Amino acid sequence: MTKALAPSNNTGTNSPLNLADLLNVCTTNALGRVLLGKRVCGDGEGHADLKSQQFKEMVVELMVLLGVFNIGDFVPSLEWLDLQGVAAKMKKLHKRFDAFLTTIIEEHKIKGSDYGSGTHQQQDFLSKLFGLKEDVDGEEWKLTDTEIKALLLNLFTAGTDTSSSTVEWALAELIRHPKILAQAQQELDSVVDKDRLVSESDLSQLTFLQAVVKETFRLHPSTPLSLPRIADEDCEINGYFIPKKSTLIVNVWAIARDPSIWPDPLKFQPERFLPGSEKAHIDVKGSDFEIIPFGAGRRICAGLSLGLRMVQFMTATLVHAFNWDLPEGQLAEKLNMEEAYGLTLQRASPLMVHPKPRLAAHVYGTRKT
Repeated sequence: MTKALAPSNNTGTNSPLNLADLLNVCTTNALGRVLLGKRVCGDGEGHADLKSQQFKEMVVELMVLLGVFNIGDFVPSLEWLDLQGVAAKMKKLHKRFDAFLTTIIEEHKIKGSDYGSGTHQQQDFLSKLFGLKEDVDGEEWKLTDTEIKALLLNLFTAGTDTSSSTVEWALAELIRHPKILAQAQQELDSVVDKDRLVSESDLSQLTFLQAVVKETFRLHPSTPLSLPRIADEDCEINGYFIPKKSTLIVNVWAIARDPSIWPDPLKFQPERFLPGSEKAHIDVKGSDFEIIPFGAGRRICAGLSLGLRMVQFMTATLVHAFNWDLPEGQLAEKLNMEEAYGLTLQRASPLMVHPKPRLAAHVYGTRKT
């Protein structure tokens, strides 16, 4: 991603870059390497291409449809009418995702058969799934291509847009608060220096950067209403009776902005999480209900560790490697921070920026997305 943002690799540097597109390419390719053993988007240099843009559009459309108020969900007798066309849109989107994933699986099968004929074997997640498909005893335990595609769909949709949008919100907040951005860059310069890029091993030493990420999760949780839960049995919570099989939705966004818990809840203040502060002990891993961007309990996000690491790593890299200017005529304090409606918390308008390298020239291009 740093290579794509460097001026020498940008065409038309006078035009602002759509950071959302580049972040989506980066997160999708990071997951692609884990799941498939290869990049799945971009042009090889980290730039967004038509394929990556279409994939992002499909993910965003899915999140919007999952978050829409569907009359049929609340009035079952009207479900068959599909008054809002939600079911029809989902079926159409399913066909697009199915074609996308089918292509990936078929390409992987061909590559895997060629690669496996040598002395090495593929070690990515999809290859392991193929192994389960072939080697498990008993037909009832064998995975089908349909089940594999369903699993890949869950992993890609849950792990790409959520991570990339969180980093986009973090950069937007830092641009709006130049003093906080300068403090984060100062910490990065002292820990990492300017002769190399941030590495994963540096993250544990970046106390202020971690506080920035926590504050971003608080103000801009990637899934503001979490995912629906269903009550297994009748219960009573804080005086409220919840019947069995009731659908419950937790407003993570509102909890993290509760003024009785968070002083000045609408202000971006990473220092509230620094050592010695009142909220320093609070984490985002589900133990502290004041801030639960990944959910909590047995149904907490399965990708919590990877997602948190990716957000910290990408945010640290962008803050360390570049200074950020807005398009001409836009003021940082007037930056549009409106939210778009959907299951995930998207920006209403993508963040358009001019990145300016701040490290030694030889550093850029040494890492591929």
